[in-house]
Amino acid sequence: MDWQPDEQGLQQVLQLLKDSQSPNTATQRIVQDKLKQLNQFPDFNNYLIFVLTRLKSEDEPTRSLSGLILKNNVKAHYQSFPPPVADFIKQECLNNIGDASSLIRATIGILITTIASKGELQMWPELLPQLCNLLNSEDYNTCEGAFGALQKICEDSSELLDSDALNRPLNIMIPKFLQFFKHCSPKIRSHAIACVNQFIMDRAQALMDNIDTFIEHLFALAVDDDPEVRKNVCRALVMLLEVRIDRLIPHMHSIIQYMLQRTQDHDENVALEACEFWLTLAEQPICKEVLASHLVQLIPILVNGMKYSEIDIILLKGDVEEDEAVPDSEQDIKPRFHKSRTVTLPHEAERPDGSEDAEDDDDDDALSDWNLRKCSAAALDVLANVFREELLPHLLPLLKGLLFHPEWVVKESGILVLGAIAEGCMQGMVPYLPELIPHLIQCLSDKKALVRSIACWTLSRYAHWVVSQPPDMHLKPLMTELLKRILDGNKRVQEAACSAFATLEEEACTELVPYLSYILDTLVFAFGKYQHKNLLILYDAIGTLADSVGHHLNQPEYIQKLMPPLIQKWNELKDEDKDLFPLLECLSSVATALQSGFLPYCEPVYQRCVTLVQKTLAQAMMYTQHPEQYEAPDKDFMIVALDLLSGLAEGLGGHVEQLVARSNIMTLLFQCMQDSMPEVRQSSFALLGDLTKACFIHVKPCIAEFMPILGTNLNPEFISVCNNATWAIGEICMQMGAEMQPYVQMVLNNLVEIINRPNTPKTLLENTGRLMSPSAIPAITIGRLGYVCPQEVAPMLQQFIRPWCTSLRNIRDNEEKDSAFRGICMMIGVNPGGVVQDFIFFCDAVASWVSPKDDLRDMFYKILHGFKDQVGEDNWQQFSEQFPPLLKERLAAFYGV
Repeated sequence: MDWQPDEQGLQQVLQLLKDSQSPNTATQRIVQDKLKQLNQFPDFNNYLIFVLTRLKSEDEPTRSLSGLILKNNVKAHYQSFPPPVADFIKQECLNNIGDASSLIRATIGILITTIASKGELQMWPELLPQLCNLLNSEDYNTCEGAFGALQKICEDSSELLDSDALNRPLNIMIPKFLQFFKHCSPKIRSHAIACVNQFIMDRAQALMDNIDTFIEHLFALAVDDDPEVRKNVCRALVMLLEVRIDRLIPHMHSIIQYMLQRTQDHDENVALEACEFWLTLAEQPICKEVLASHLVQLIPILVNGMKYSEIDIILLKGDVEEDEAVPDSEQDIKPRFHKSRTVTLPHEAERPDGSEDAEDDDDDDALSDWNLRKCSAAALDVLANVFREELLPHLLPLLKGLLFHPEWVVKESGILVLGAIAEGCMQGMVPYLPELIPHLIQCLSDKKALVRSIACWTLSRYAHWVVSQPPDMHLKPLMTELLKRILDGNKRVQEAACSAFATLEEEACTELVPYLSYILDTLVFAFGKYQHKNLLILYDAIGTLADSVGHHLNQPEYIQKLMPPLIQKWNELKDEDKDLFPLLECLSSVATALQSGFLPYCEPVYQRCVTLVQKTLAQAMMYTQHPEQYEAPDKDFMIVALDLLSGLAEGLGGHVEQLVARSNIMTLLFQCMQDSMPEVRQSSFALLGDLTKACFIHVKPCIAEFMPILGTNLNPEFISVCNNATWAIGEICMQMGAEMQPYVQMVLNNLVEIINRPNTPKTLLENTGRLMSPSAIPAITIGRLGYVCPQEVAPMLQQFIRPWCTSLRNIRDNEEKDSAFRGICMMIGVNPGGVVQDFIFFCDAVASWVSPKDDLRDMFYKILHGFKDQVGEDNWQQFSEQFPPLLKERLAAFYGV
């Protein structure tokens, strides 16, 4: 006998479903409590499925809601449903998948895939065969409902479907789906393609076996009337381009022609899918070869796609010119993630490369969902990087018409185009910049806010060139106008100007020093003017300014302008407010720049950072002990606080000693260094290194406890943690001297292993934007260990001398390099045989010094001449024949060998 509801119970459930559609929050609360009570009764779920599948007299929203509440119950506690209830629900789903209402069919589909993804695909063996069987139904609703459910299962369980666990059902399903590509209903054709598309990226074997049929069927659907079908065809071709380009190459010319048409499809969703094709193609090695002859058609299409659509302008409130007084809603503010502190070393290259931020959002964050404009701009950006100057003949004739167009929407898109090609086509654009930059600077005062904001972004993309010219030519006018825009009446323009100004600061560095007073006046004025979201960006602009001008900021008049508003914000924010992140990052940069100028403000800032670390650690402890009672803490608070403490130690130097003396930071640091989260450890080791330099007297008593922890963190899997731990060990060596001896063996083998790793990933140097080999940090630390304990380290010389020399030859002369080379010279003194085989590398590393201190130069001189005397004149001649000419010259000039 089938399950039947009790009439009174059914009315109760229906009333609950009606109430839960009420907008009143008090009613909602009652509904939630009632749901909790009803969930105590196992057959409550029978009532829910009954309303969804059998109560056709009820309105569809109520029936669908019943199914969605059931879906949440399945998600939360399906495991505890009694078997008769679970069976009833499954049977009802399969019996009613062909409901006359598309909303109910979709709800049942969601319910089926939710049950399936609770590990039930194995426990529900009849599900897939029955759904596949229902596809053959003459009844449209049954076929569509079954396909809808299958599509959801394919999306949620694609890996499982292609595994042995289920006996590889795809071998039957994929050929079955392919038959439906020719179905008379567009909805069904669309489902069929969407199902197969789920298996392209994972290269499911069943699909690879049918790949040619699949591609043939796709081509047959290329000109389908239905936009959803065309969208799925485009999506399939984009994915195939990534995983089976070999199968597309024979047809590439026609596929490109097809995609050119679809990128202009009157349905924007189709156009967006098609536009992705150019982004994916740009990453393929064959891009240049297959696309070159089509650029003449493609470029105008992409440029045309970069205009705001009418709907964009409405969403962006493009007609609202002044909104600075309107407070931000909370969902406008994207969550911020703090990047932990990384220790870096200065490198040869002085100038920032700037390329790492090429993917900066060009603009319109409010439309952070991907759209045709963004996709077209991204495609033009990557293609500019592939084709470089060859793109310009197709673009320049268009640009002139766009940039001076009377309609603002067209002009705005021209400015976006100019920004998108900045990175790839920079060389070719240089001749036009003296004329274009002033025009763009003029656009900063356009009457349309969206034109002003895009002009900020595009100018920031050319900041490097602007800074390379005499300052009065472009830098001064650009800076003056950008500062006005920072105080614009429109929030979007304020945001774009602040971000652009931060980029300009990074490029211009100390060129900005003459204008500091004026810059600070503007930034401080913005403090009183900005709403919540832009305040966070303003902190960043101030922090970047401090990083860029460094100690030049340490003037009483500048400190007087800048610090009071920062400290006022600092006092307003509570300990649990996430706005502390950007403010702490900003203060960290300011403290490092101001050095002793920060002294009057350091005490409360220091105290609060220690409190934040302490609170987070305490919360983490409570969570570990009672996870059911306490929430896991947000460790970003602790990471940011540790980084600001590093900034204070670096900026204040020895002055930080009294603060450390009066706090329990060393105990806290001991805990942080053992945290499970790598970013916490990374920041802890940076702070340990900075405290070692600033006030070793407080670090020294902890060395015996700290060194084993440092040793275990020399694991290149976590490269930033490893680098910071390595750097801290090097700083400790310099303070400990010969007392380092008991700890050498704890760390030496790991360091030698790291320096010999062939593919140590590159780390980005924050201050130069250039890559440097991270083996430089282990090399410096090994050198420093050898400097303080040569007898212990020298026996291993032969195992690290070659990578040691190659990783330090590209580092600029500095203190770290000096101590490391002194160490290597002392180790060669102890174990000269260890360097013999790789002596040419040592010569090369010595020649990389521009101006070593006199006593270090003497050490080099003695080693070089000692080696020459040892081998004799003839052998030395033969040996030095292998030197590159430049190395020969330098060694002869500096050391007379």
